[in-house]
Amino acid sequence: MGFLFDDAVIIRQSEKEEEPSVITVNCPDKTGLGSDICHIILFFGLTLVRTDVSTDGKWCYIVLWVVGRANTRWGLLKKRLMEACPSCSGISYYWPELQPAKPPDVFILKFCCLDRKGLLHDVTEVLCQLELTIKKVKVSTTPDGKVMDLFFITDTRGVLHTNKRKEDVYDHLKAVVGDTIIICDIEIVGPEVMTCSQEPSFLPLAITEDMFNIEMLEDDRLALKCPCITMDNLLSPSHNLLQIVSQNHKGLLYDVMRTLKDFNIQISYGRVTTKGKTECEMDLFIMQADGKKIVDPSKQKALRSRLEMELSRPLRVSLISRGPDTELLVANPVELSGKGRPLVFYDITLALKMLDTPIFSAKIGRYLIGGREWEIYRVLLDESDALTSVSKKKIGETVWQMLMS
Repeated sequence: MGFLFDDAVIIRQSEKEEEPSVITVNCPDKTGLGSDICHIILFFGLTLVRTDVSTDGKWCYIVLWVVGRANTRWGLLKKRLMEACPSCSGISYYWPELQPAKPPDVFILKFCCLDRKGLLHDVTEVLCQLELTIKKVKVSTTPDGKVMDLFFITDTRGVLHTNKRKEDVYDHLKAVVGDTIIICDIEIVGPEVMTCSQEPSFLPLAITEDMFNIEMLEDDRLALKCPCITMDNLLSPSHNLLQIVSQNHKGLLYDVMRTLKDFNIQISYGRVTTKGKTECEMDLFIMQADGKKIVDPSKQKALRSRLEMELSRPLRVSLISRGPDTELLVANPVELSGKGRPLVFYDITLALKMLDTPIFSAKIGRYLIGGREWEIYRVLLDESDALTSVSKKKIGETVWQMLMS
């Protein structure tokens, strides 16, 4: 039975607003630990200023300088970081091979109320605050001014099966929506329900060509500057030095870490520093999970190419015409572990709320495209009034900026 010291994660909050808080993680190492930690940091909305990573393959020491928000829940953040840390086993510091964790139970939240602008974002914000992860969603409006939302969710806290937790969700939703709630019901769903609710395994050709055609992506304005990536093979006899200079954006370090995790690559030592608000520099000493240096030129080229793509287009945003209507699409790459970037739906709905753009319907589904799994957000916009004053270009740029900054 493993154990974890309480000081595995130490958070020293800054006393001055202009100074960053410091998070120290000191625990056994595992491949992908950095990605898991960055995923949590991104979920809590923290801005990374600097990061130092050091590991001997058995024990890991990470220091993160972060800027929080006025409403950052530091105690909950520490709890989630502690849960991400591997435990120590007996007197050995080696990470034990454990059985894969049981997938969390999936629940369906059926929610119906009178519609209004910004409603979907307000509901999404409540679910995020309660640590309810949205796996799928189906949103539709009726001619008589009602909205029917079906959220397939999992509970980070693992207690959504209890009446107390369900009542807490209802109370929070009612506080936002008021007495216009018509239906609010939560029940666990079995695999047969999830199977029946699956979208087709393919997307229309027009969507895949618009969002995943490499030639078309080169001129896409909804992208970041291509990063400068070099790999030094001579400086260290046992490691490759991966150097990245990239345009800074929300989730930058997560995008690097998840890519290395998918390539089964470990970081032995790394330093990440931001240069102002627009640029970030990384020096990462890396090796394969088997402890060997990456010597195959084709593997090095594949890693550089993937990083260039992931850092210039960490998400794909597009608007397409569906007859007389307009559909907003956002593609979120899914890690091999099954995780996707957090809070994407939150950012999408917030951007549309800021633009005062109504949502007619919305869906979230996962698809295999080009040999990779993608989480696709499809939002059909209500063109009855808002789009006459807000152009497609403005919508796309606002959503992109919200996702990246």
